[in-house]
Amino acid sequence: MRNSICNFSEIKPLKKVLMHRPGDEFLNLTPNTLERLLFDDIPYLKTAQAEHDAYANALRAEGIEVVYLVNLAAEALEAGGRTVRKKFLEQFIAEAGVTSPKIVKHCFDFLNGIKDTREMVRKCIAGIDISELKKLGSVSGFYATRDVGRMIIDPIPNVLFQRDPMATIGHGATLHKMWSVTRTRESIFAEYIFKYHPFYDDVKLYYDRTEPYCIEGGDIQVLSDEVVAIGISQRTEPDAIANFAKQLFKDKSNHFKYVLAIDIPDERSFMHLDTVMTQVDVDKFAVQDAIMDISTIYEITPGRGGEIEIVEIHQNLTKVLEKYLHLSHVELIKCGNGRRIDAEREQWSDGVNLLCIRPGVVIAYDRNFVTNQALKKHGIKVIEIPSSELSRGRGGSHCMSMALVREEEER
Repeated sequence: MRNSICNFSEIKPLKKVLMHRPGDEFLNLTPNTLERLLFDDIPYLKTAQAEHDAYANALRAEGIEVVYLVNLAAEALEAGGRTVRKKFLEQFIAEAGVTSPKIVKHCFDFLNGIKDTREMVRKCIAGIDISELKKLGSVSGFYATRDVGRMIIDPIPNVLFQRDPMATIGHGATLHKMWSVTRTRESIFAEYIFKYHPFYDDVKLYYDRTEPYCIEGGDIQVLSDEVVAIGISQRTEPDAIANFAKQLFKDKSNHFKYVLAIDIPDERSFMHLDTVMTQVDVDKFAVQDAIMDISTIYEITPGRGGEIEIVEIHQNLTKVLEKYLHLSHVELIKCGNGRRIDAEREQWSDGVNLLCIRPGVVIAYDRNFVTNQALKKHGIKVIEIPSSELSRGRGGSHCMSMALVREEEER
């Protein structure tokens, strides 16, 4: 049996990772649309691309294969043929909120007219300005008088963060209903990859984007082949976690025994679990100081008849991690080395949002130098990447990547 996905850990040696290189979607950000599009600033595209390339090259230097969302999505659409391409564009335009039949047709014709499938996918991500339709002479009447620069289809700048629209767990995956309307379309690409890509059409889904409850991958961490941790956050609902756990436990091809639901504050500064905690070694976690005060954690285990059992755990985070990872001691390395000003500044640029590529080796933004130094003092090797523009998106190396394959232990 082919296992195109293999992810049973946050720290086992990383073999293959999914990313998205930023594109023209950044050029379609404006001060007036930042809040709606969930960005705090407008990154300079040329530098952001150079920084992202430096990240990808750092991974390749460690022997890790980097694959890109645009390429996988294009390959899936090409494998599906004209019918799948048509279905994808119709779905994408509908989920972009375009309702006028005339404009729907104009957008479809415009996108479908881009023969290179990769360029077509890139354009979907970048968005469509009404002036682009005007140049083709395809807009008349009311829409012809609208301002040049008005986006008919919004860009999707958050697709930079491939951690969120889907997640890999064991040999399966979850496909997510995103919390914000502006991010809804991000998971369409993975939907088509899992349905039509000849290498990934074997992937079992433990959650689907059509379900009613929101869940995002930044809240999901696979701590071992027995334990999955999920943040109950601003963007992941308890009912989504319950539905996911039911499907995960039904799959007898894996050995997961526990889902730990960690209740984190419903605030943007926390956003996801990986904003405040990531594993960096077998017995070490990088954390934002506030998570150490969290005491509401739930153990979810298989119940009878395909149901689940939920029990509140009355222990702090450290004790919980030690118990479920079978460790005698866990070290929590604080953002900013515990100094409040440094912690608040470096939390803003995702100081503990780290991708572990093998035990004790992480990728981190160079700007978070205080936290990086604290990690080094605890024996962690820190591979620093440039971050002046990438950090403006409020996501670190963990956010910008999704592990497709990690080394698996023999059982």
